[in-house]
Amino acid sequence: MKQYKLLVVDDEHLIRWSLEQNLKKQGYDVVTAGSGEDALRMVREEQPDLVLLDIQLPGISGIDVLEKIKDHDDDIIVVMVTANSGLENAVNAMRLGAYDYVSKPFNLDELSIIVKKALETSDLKQEVVRLRTETKKNGPPNIIGESPQIKLLMEILGKVARSEASTVLVQGESGTGKELVAKWIHYSSNRADKPFIAINCAAVPATLLESELFGHEKGAFTDAKATKKGLFELADSGTVFLDEIGDMEMGMQAKLLRFLEDRSFRRIGGSRVFTVDVRIISATNKDLQKSIEEKTFRNDLYYRLKVIPIFLPSLRERKEDIIPLALHFIGMYNRDFNKKVQGIAGMAESVMTDYGWPGNVRELKNVIERAIILGNDETLLLEHLPLEIVTKAAPQPSSQESSFRLPNEGIDIEEVEKDLIRQALEMTEWNQSKAAKKLSLSIDAFRYRMKKFGYLK
Repeated sequence: MKQYKLLVVDDEHLIRWSLEQNLKKQGYDVVTAGSGEDALRMVREEQPDLVLLDIQLPGISGIDVLEKIKDHDDDIIVVMVTANSGLENAVNAMRLGAYDYVSKPFNLDELSIIVKKALETSDLKQEVVRLRTETKKNGPPNIIGESPQIKLLMEILGKVARSEASTVLVQGESGTGKELVAKWIHYSSNRADKPFIAINCAAVPATLLESELFGHEKGAFTDAKATKKGLFELADSGTVFLDEIGDMEMGMQAKLLRFLEDRSFRRIGGSRVFTVDVRIISATNKDLQKSIEEKTFRNDLYYRLKVIPIFLPSLRERKEDIIPLALHFIGMYNRDFNKKVQGIAGMAESVMTDYGWPGNVRELKNVIERAIILGNDETLLLEHLPLEIVTKAAPQPSSQESSFRLPNEGIDIEEVEKDLIRQALEMTEWNQSKAAKKLSLSIDAFRYRMKKFGYLK
């Protein structure tokens, strides 16, 4: 776990000592300074993650120190400490880039919460920058498939990405890749270098969702110890992905509809009106028309969200994409787990193609991950697939199996097996891996039989 470095700047020794001891108990690496000049020197030498800076300092003022810190490194978080009489200076400091302020005499628990929230915000910003840089380098995510449904989908997505459509509704079963589609739209658009922020509306309690989306002012409610920007504000000029929009509570739906009208909002507890430019991509696996009939989803919000409707096909509707997707995931997990699986055995392919995949692409991805972790062969075999997939797929027997009948006089199974090994080797010009795949055997099992029948010394 990362250890954060904090710099405490105050001309009163007792306050410096008290803060240092309290913050060290919380696991922070703490250094202190008694003047603005010492603070600037330590900022250069120590590169702290956060500075607790008193406004009233001898010599150079706290406001001047703040400006110089921000000139040196704008990513350093600064929390101002002020007497009650200095609130006007504290507000001025916020305009100059301070994260927040606390008033003397301060409550140590409240200060701890502000420090924790400030560092979390900093980490989030750094992660956004990292992901933005990574995506710029790698481009939009891959959408795998050559089926007619995927080709049509890609044509639609390209048009949406190039447009200025402000609301998009993505509908499809669970696991079909709704967030992947949202990311593709964002990172293929002129918003690609701006934030993409996702939130699962079903995972956030209704009482907290408003704060998550719109933010709140300090003191707006009991636990609002610091001002918090909402996702719409953080994603300005970018994209917000509202997953599971069909589970949003009716009261919150009304507030979202109001925001969609002109992209304006107030933080909870605030009076200032903010206006942002964000594209809203919503997604659901629910039948929203049915939800409207059941009066659990607003009719007006539905039509506001579906300016551009996109429907994702289930995996069973595009069976020709199953094996290409599986091979894509095999390559991905080969890299992750340092494995060398080269392909899929014929019988395993047949079972995977015949299976219905109720969990869609997500289920397929999980099955491949399991197979790569547990398998030790160069080929993904039938035995590597979960039993429920093998039994539910119920593949039809191949023509070879259905035409074979055991003769009345019986057969020598050893001779049949030896002959099949020879035929597989001859058909593949003695390529052992390819020959093993033809018989749905692991390379080790195949080599064992080669030795057994004298084909390998």
